[in-house]
Amino acid sequence: MRKFLTPRIVTWLHRANPVAKLTLVLVAFFITLFSHSLDFVFYQAIIYILLLFVLSGHAPWKVLLIILPFLLVFISSSSTMILFGKGDHLWWEWGLIRISEESFYRGIHIGFKSVSFAAEGLLFVLTTPSVALFYALMQKGKLPPKYAYSFMASIRLLPMVWEEYEIRRNALRIRGVRASRGIRSWYTQIKLYAVPLLSQSIRRAHRVAVAMETKAFDGKRPRTYYYPSTFSRYDLLVIIILSGAVGIAYIAALEYPLFGIFDVRYR
Repeated sequence: MRKFLTPRIVTWLHRANPVAKLTLVLVAFFITLFSHSLDFVFYQAIIYILLLFVLSGHAPWKVLLIILPFLLVFISSSSTMILFGKGDHLWWEWGLIRISEESFYRGIHIGFKSVSFAAEGLLFVLTTPSVALFYALMQKGKLPPKYAYSFMASIRLLPMVWEEYEIRRNALRIRGVRASRGIRSWYTQIKLYAVPLLSQSIRRAHRVAVAMETKAFDGKRPRTYYYPSTFSRYDLLVIIILSGAVGIAYIAALEYPLFGIFDVRYR
């Protein structure tokens, strides 16, 4: 999975400061959240998906594979509003299901919003290493080092927990231990796996905590950083690109409206 998510090329978006990208993506989130124009949200979804193909640094087939679940996100988020929303112009009704013109357009509006949120989040995740993000949060966002390093340590420990689970499962197989079927098997599985894995995790967490305190990761003393986080011209490019994406979506919604609905809220 880690190799799969490694970009083929490093674009300028990868070089932008993670705090700047995070701030601008949050602004884009709120713009999408408070957009009530169906055409505006539709064009936002299209433009952010195009930015994924251009700026993520991944091969087009890989980006296409990553965004395939967007279809499921669109269907799952819009279907509830379409089937059970309010509306005056009824199209079809059967039992509790009531599809109207207003509920249909509000449903696809929510679907396009969900796709926009997913595309914006992926654009940030695919171009921002987790280590660089936490270093930037410590240096520019003033996040206490004990929290930042704790998150990074927990991410590094997850593969070790999985490895211990595999070792425990193989050991039980060699010993011929077989769990019973039915509800009783859940209780048996908890006894066989939970207690050993939990005890190992507690011991490892204690060792990590002592090591971090010894290395002055508690934030009580000033620290220097091997990876300095700085702002650069790439951050200005991020502002221009994301502002341009919102501007282009707004102009396209005014000049080329596909639905012609500027406010989907039910009054």
